Amino acid sequence: MRVLLINPKFRLPIDTRTTPHLGLAYLGAVSEQRGDEVRIYDGDVEEQPVEEFVREFKPHIVGITANTPQVMAAWRTAAAVKAVADVPVVLGGPHVSVVSEDLDFESVRRPEVDLVVRGEGEATWTELCNRLEDFLRYQPECSTAALMAPQAGVWAGLLGITYQTSDGEVHRHPDRPPIADLDGLPWPAYHLFKMERYTNLQPTVDRVEGARSFSIMTSRGCPYRCSFCSQSIMPVKWRARSPENVLAEWRHLVQDLGAEEIGVLDDSANIQRQRLHELCDLLIANKLNHVPWIFVNGIRANLADRELLAHMKAAGLKRTAFGVESGDQVILNSIHKRIDLDTVRQAFRNAREAGVETIGFFILGLPGETEETMERTIRFAIELDPLVANFSMMTPFPGTQVYEQVKREGRLLMETWEDYVFFEGRARYEMGDLTAELVERKWREAYRRFYLRPRRVLRTLLRQETWLQLPRTLRMAWRTVMPGGRQ
Repeated sequence: MRVLLINPKFRLPIDTRTTPHLGLAYLGAVSEQRGDEVRIYDGDVEEQPVEEFVREFKPHIVGITANTPQVMAAWRTAAAVKAVADVPVVLGGPHVSVVSEDLDFESVRRPEVDLVVRGEGEATWTELCNRLEDFLRYQPECSTAALMAPQAGVWAGLLGITYQTSDGEVHRHPDRPPIADLDGLPWPAYHLFKMERYTNLQPTVDRVEGARSFSIMTSRGCPYRCSFCSQSIMPVKWRARSPENVLAEWRHLVQDLGAEEIGVLDDSANIQRQRLHELCDLLIANKLNHVPWIFVNGIRANLADRELLAHMKAAGLKRTAFGVESGDQVILNSIHKRIDLDTVRQAFRNAREAGVETIGFFILGLPGETEETMERTIRFAIELDPLVANFSMMTPFPGTQVYEQVKREGRLLMETWEDYVFFEGRARYEMGDLTAELVERKWREAYRRFYLRPRRVLRTLLRQETWLQLPRTLRMAWRTVMPGGRQ
């Protein structure tokens, strides 16, 4: 079959062309494993209108991914596909995987969406395509309406999907269990992307714009249930690939694809520290440690000991993030972070002593915050002094505990799913004495106070990367720090 996978373009005040979409790269790989002819349309880098792309390729099935702020763009993309081709459209990704809000129902009730795939998609997508191919073998000219007819029975018993039959009835099948054997997955199909159109994840000293960046995921799932985190709606069970399996893909990225930097996208990479030690030994032994790599989403501070960080540095680790969230212990406890401030301090000291650059993720406006607690977070960020401090305002994503709390006790300030886009300088909710004006003011203040300290400015100016990144930095500063600078 001809399979088209789409990442819709949506508005963000930051560069979204850093690296190909890993989820679609996996789906493309399992589709090719099936024997399909696969194309990927990444709206962030494509110049051709999606309608023209569809007319030329003539797919038998279209899969579209979407997170929450992206889902309306996904609907528009699905409608554009349907306008030029009678083809089944499948929607997947984080947004429709939320159970508590029936967001999958919201999507499948739209005429442009035929099916929704919830949760991890590889196994469900493979079985879905198998069934479609069997159906088309006997009815090659069949319309999508006939395919979705109740009597067709094509999707009966298929785990992890939601769909609406042509009589208007919505069917929601049970969840599919998380994939247990991650080593059994094929490597992401990066050859399906226009790699020359992407920029890079994190700048390296010798090359900033256009570094050849690739992502890798060495584990899936997160055993922690932070109340604010959208990952808390995904599988609890943490599963890891073997060090040998990760090494094989790592070597492929470096030697076959020419990776100049690698971003590790795990949500909780260091749950098993021994596994990372083994991976580092393999990277060093196979002389792959000359390519810098980073933990894009961060690692657990309470599991980041000095020995592990030094070993990862020797294996090529350039930079890691830590999800600090708050500088107030009471707030940290209330969001179930399961960490204390002294442990966070030690993690940053360990990274500094190991020579690993750090990123600190901080959130302002968590439930129960006051001006005083947010002030403690700003001061804590200055004390930790990471290379990069990322301050965000709390956004209550559907399915999270914070979302339910705000619905009960506060007021959401978002009218559509596109209002969930982050880095825009706008508070997303109000609750009690926590007003939008207060949170926005402290957020702007946090960036100014952190980045405009004289010692910080001097240190930044002395870094070679500062000048290489200057255009990008100025764009980001205008959009995030300055009032009225947002798009």
